[in-house]
Amino acid sequence: MTIWNNGWAWWQGGLMWLAMIAFWALVAWLIYALVTSVRRTRQPERGEERRGGDARSILDERLARGEIDLEEYRRLRDAIADDRTSHAGGRS
Repeated sequence: MTIWNNGWAWWQGGLMWLAMIAFWALVAWLIYALVTSVRRTRQPERGEERRGGDARSILDERLARGEIDLEEYRRLRDAIADDRTSHAGGRS
């Protein structure tokens, strides 16, 4: 008499298969999460501002993307330059 004829071992075999599939799915998900987190820390996602970038480079990027026009760009550029000179003068 085999264990499969007792009427209870077939569902244990099914649970074993489900547990194995769940285990390997978890391993695959952990590898995916690790790879994507490493990738996110190395390079900024598309459309995100770079952290720590200076105001002028951010302004240049906004002009290049078409978020602001040339007149607005010049006004903001002059405001940044004025702000830098006023801070530099106040340090002395």
